[in-house]
Amino acid sequence: MGFLGSFLNLVVPPSAAVTLLLVWPVLALYKTMMWWLSWVLYEDMRGKVVLITGASSGIGEHIAYEYAKKGARLALVGRRENLLMEVADRAITRGASDVKVLVGDVTKEADCKRFLEETIQKYGRLDHLVNNAGVAHSFFFSETKDLKALTSTLDTTFWGQVYMTYFAIPHLRRTHGKVLVMASTASWLPYPRQTLYNAGKAGVLAFFDTLRVEVGDVIGITIVMPGWIESEITKGKFIHEDGDIWTDQMERDVRQLHFDFCGCPIALERVSTQFW
Repeated sequence: MGFLGSFLNLVVPPSAAVTLLLVWPVLALYKTMMWWLSWVLYEDMRGKVVLITGASSGIGEHIAYEYAKKGARLALVGRRENLLMEVADRAITRGASDVKVLVGDVTKEADCKRFLEETIQKYGRLDHLVNNAGVAHSFFFSETKDLKALTSTLDTTFWGQVYMTYFAIPHLRRTHGKVLVMASTASWLPYPRQTLYNAGKAGVLAFFDTLRVEVGDVIGITIVMPGWIESEITKGKFIHEDGDIWTDQMERDVRQLHFDFCGCPIALERVSTQFW
């Protein structure tokens, strides 16, 4: 070891320690203040435009109500018009300044493009995109009878979020908007009988973590990681191994791990305007 190496070994460690002691308290104070301010200084959502997928029930429905309380204008996306209309009516009574219902399927690229076009045509802007639509399956991978059961899960859970975000980014750049991503603890906790769902949520997490690096200077991205939340999925709505969607609570209880409790979607409402 030469003179330079000896010098660095002598100087660098204590210098780094001193720097850490000086910088860490300031950084910790800054982080604490920013966390506190996120609870105190809410974004004023009055008149702002929020597009929510999977808004006809569960988490998406209750997030819509929270935005409604703050006076936002809503674009609600889902496949069942009758349920969307009911959510829209309740959102209006809770304070939404206007609500547009968009019926379609996030697995279809053309529909996703149309959702954004119709939202911009009506409101002229987009401030928040809430990627919430998702579907699960309940069978072992080796039990698959039709490959559409595999692609259906990923088309909704992963590609639906990717398509919506792709078409939303140009509009969110103009408003310095935000994306709320509904991932899941399934992205790292391997629930059995949900192989593709778990993989899809892991893909969502990796995709939006990377996208945050790419566009995070102008678009805020929040990734929510809920656990077992009461929704149509917990009530037995799954993709069957033959690719069809069915709802059967008794079959759900036989196929799924038993959970003594699950969370309520109301508990996730406030996340949409607090954590960015």
